[in-house]
Amino acid sequence: MKAAGADSLIRFDPRPLKVTFDVSQLISLHYFEFAKDFIFRGECHDFWEFLYIDKGEIEVMADSTGYNLKQGDMIFHKPNEFHSVWANQKIASNAVVVSFVCSSPAMSFFEGKFFCLDNQERNLVAELIRQGFAAFEPPFDDPAMHDLVPKQDAPPGVEQLIKIHLELLLLTLMSRGKSMPGNHRLSFTAKERSEDEIVSRAVSFMEDNVYGNLSLEEIENTLNISQTHLHALFKDKLGMSVMRCFKNMKIETAKLMIREHTSNFTEIADLLSYSSIHAFSRHFKNVTDMSPSEYARSVKARSSY
Repeated sequence: MKAAGADSLIRFDPRPLKVTFDVSQLISLHYFEFAKDFIFRGECHDFWEFLYIDKGEIEVMADSTGYNLKQGDMIFHKPNEFHSVWANQKIASNAVVVSFVCSSPAMSFFEGKFFCLDNQERNLVAELIRQGFAAFEPPFDDPAMHDLVPKQDAPPGVEQLIKIHLELLLLTLMSRGKSMPGNHRLSFTAKERSEDEIVSRAVSFMEDNVYGNLSLEEIENTLNISQTHLHALFKDKLGMSVMRCFKNMKIETAKLMIREHTSNFTEIADLLSYSSIHAFSRHFKNVTDMSPSEYARSVKARSSY
């Protein structure tokens, strides 16, 4: 005999919850107190990062755009975006920097975006930092220190709380529907200063390695900057490509060695890492419109002492 209602058992149909942001890894968590003359010359990496100004003012470069950020402002740097930070020489500033991995398609909303946070959003940042301090060992103010070492006595669930608060911050910002207007904090001074610094660093690096065989990739990796950005800066500032600049340095060094009579042409070619004397001579003539021998005999060479 069947129990009453046996054929009408209640069925449950579980529904997976849609996840908009899934932060899978935390890379670094910092709270900096910058001096008024602080300079971070820049980097790029394959994960997301945000910078929040807790006090004062900071000038920031994001690829080729400069911003002047004030207290309460937050800017996002997408993966592989070159970014640098400059204090304005007037105000000592405090800043939160958090980098993380999130491959959710919705992260595209934050590309090229910055925000002025309201009280609720600032509280989320404060809670995120508080949980980070509880979860990991200091220091949090060393720009060269990114290792997140878990505390032995960290409260249970604290790392999950970091994930929750970071995802909640992202959701809250996205729910606005838009960020601040892009031209609201534009800083052409920051852009110019950062670009000049990048070119100067690249030139110094090439000068230090003029006797070797540098590749464009090695220069990019050293400066933490994309090839496209570096090439554009050299064309704009120096009127030539990066590798043309490096090759010209080699020839200028060779001309100096010829004038000083310290080495013969074969030795110079070897010292400057040319594959052969013929490659050196061909390159020398291409740059100076003279062969090494013609240069050595020229009045210009004799009058350069």
